[in-house]
Amino acid sequence: MSQRVYLFTRFERFWHWGQAALVLVLLFSGFAIRGYHDLLHFGPAVRLHETAAWLLIGLWVFAIFWHFTTGQWRQYIPTLERIGAMVRFYAYGIFLGEPHPYRQTPQRKHNPLQRLAYLGVKLVINPLVWVTGLAYLFWEPLRELAPAWLGLEQVAGLHVLGAFLMLAFVIIHVYLTTTGHTPLAHIKAMITGWETLHDDEVIEPRPRKG
Repeated sequence: MSQRVYLFTRFERFWHWGQAALVLVLLFSGFAIRGYHDLLHFGPAVRLHETAAWLLIGLWVFAIFWHFTTGQWRQYIPTLERIGAMVRFYAYGIFLGEPHPYRQTPQRKHNPLQRLAYLGVKLVINPLVWVTGLAYLFWEPLRELAPAWLGLEQVAGLHVLGAFLMLAFVIIHVYLTTTGHTPLAHIKAMITGWETLHDDEVIEPRPRKG
């Protein structure tokens, strides 16, 4: 028995896929700037990287406004409820065909591990990438304000570190999208907005005490 639930609004899907595309463009152009591949020349790579960065900043401004005006920011509040069950499921339960220990609803779209992962992205990876990226772009006027130990080379190194952390998140995120009822089920949901929940594969979260 299954149930179709409308989980992702049009803006959420636009924001998700727009952000994904721009992040991939930034990684591709950024690695070209660093000389990790030669599929794009340095000059065009710099222009592409800066353009994608400003577009992503603009998208994030709209996304932040949308999350706070709609109350969707609450979806990312971390919780430890059933965190142990989620860890066990992804560690070995998923390979044994065990039921998923979390049921998605429009009010609870992200399981506890997802919430912690997204919190890490928003509080660690994103600030690291954007602060160092903007510092690198506007280094000349900021040079006098920087501490003695911090130079342009250090800023660039921290920016690259943030890029590799983002790449790791993208790889893990893409892998986890294939762990639904079918390998493409979660991807389809983010395209159409509709998620198909299978009652024999999910367990309702335990009610909170008090």
